[in-house]
Amino acid sequence: MRIPFFSAFVMSPFEGLLEHAEKVKECGWAFQQAIECHATEKCKAFDEYRQEVIKLESEADVIKRRIRGHLPARVKLPVDPFQLFMYLREQDAVLDSVEEALDWLSYRRSSGIQQKELKEGLFRLVDAVVEPIEELSRMVAEAKAYFETYSEKQRKVVKDIIHNLRKREHEADILEDELKYNTFSMEKDPVTILHIVKLAEIIGSVADHAENAGDMMRAMIARKKRSFFGRS
Repeated sequence: MRIPFFSAFVMSPFEGLLEHAEKVKECGWAFQQAIECHATEKCKAFDEYRQEVIKLESEADVIKRRIRGHLPARVKLPVDPFQLFMYLREQDAVLDSVEEALDWLSYRRSSGIQQKELKEGLFRLVDAVVEPIEELSRMVAEAKAYFETYSEKQRKVVKDIIHNLRKREHEADILEDELKYNTFSMEKDPVTILHIVKLAEIIGSVADHAENAGDMMRAMIARKKRSFFGRS
């Protein structure tokens, strides 16, 4: 009879990963509000949303350091520690890209995007990357359940989430390219063109890191399946 690994000690590393993922999810909401606020001339709360992201990123850093510093030294982990740290790095990079996007916006104090189509394109891109941000916490929660039960049904749930992350990243790539193309077509001011194109690339990297996190999670559950089922 197989005894679930996580009964061997009080807290699994996935508890910390889930706590960190929840901070990422909170940042996603503040990030979306900040972008929409900055694109709207009448909104004056951009700095408040940005400071909320900075605060959440700092709290996530504390969780990240705790995970790295408190892995059980004498207990065999259900996943490769290197893969675990690689996963954490990609999940944390989502936060870094969110903060970088708002930092980039803050460099240009004049808010508002005049072209309606560009503004709508920016909002579509943001929506496309926010969903993967929110999916990370669900993926970690479902992966935690898998490593507690080793249920094939639970493993499929995790794989479906990973597949969705890849799909959303592809959609974000298309929207990023569309926004950059339209910016070059519609804008004449070179500073505005640079600003929007660079912003689109930073926002697009959010979905890239979310997809990378999904790939690392897939590697972890695949490795565990091989160890249990004849290393097939």
